[in-house]
Amino acid sequence: MDENIEKKIINDGAPGEIETDQITPEGTLEAVLFSLGEPVELKKLASVTGKTPEETRKCLEKLAARYQDPSSGIMLLRLESSYQLCTKKQYFETLVEVARQPRKPHLTDVVIETLSIIAYKQPVTKAEIEQIRGVKSDHAINKLMEYGLVKELGRLDAAGRPILFGTTDVFLRYMGLDSTESLPRMSVVQEEDFRAEAEAEMNERIKVDV
Repeated sequence: MDENIEKKIINDGAPGEIETDQITPEGTLEAVLFSLGEPVELKKLASVTGKTPEETRKCLEKLAARYQDPSSGIMLLRLESSYQLCTKKQYFETLVEVARQPRKPHLTDVVIETLSIIAYKQPVTKAEIEQIRGVKSDHAINKLMEYGLVKELGRLDAAGRPILFGTTDVFLRYMGLDSTESLPRMSVVQEEDFRAEAEAEMNERIKVDV
């Protein structure tokens, strides 16, 4: 990128460069309502615009008129003496579909530990995972499957036919890997560390239960 262009972008984006005459009452109201995401009383909105409630109401009417454009997905809703920005009802199904999509995984230490064992030992059974960890791993495995990081690969041809677990393509993307062969090598010492941490975790739980 040209150095002069880059400097201009940086300067134009700096808060100190924003001119006060660019701040409008409608823009202020929009920013407040969008940020809070809940109904705000007219008196409170008037206090942030520095205008009277009646003047602020007229500004809100201008804002509402702007959202009547078919290309806008939001609308200004009036609730008695309060106002709130909300989504137009025709986009409800779209929002539901987005809400159904899995959230970004929030992995605790226990879940990460379980995921590491599955990644390195796959295909692996729950019993084998628990043998390494020293504790039950149902919750961690269920979480990993919920996030789409782990899946069932089949069943082991043994007594009880236990489920075999392995990682998914989502796991590879999440970790930035091309394949499981790209995983760093895990030493026996690391496996022992997993077991030691799990035992310490179980001991803490026992203390709490007692």
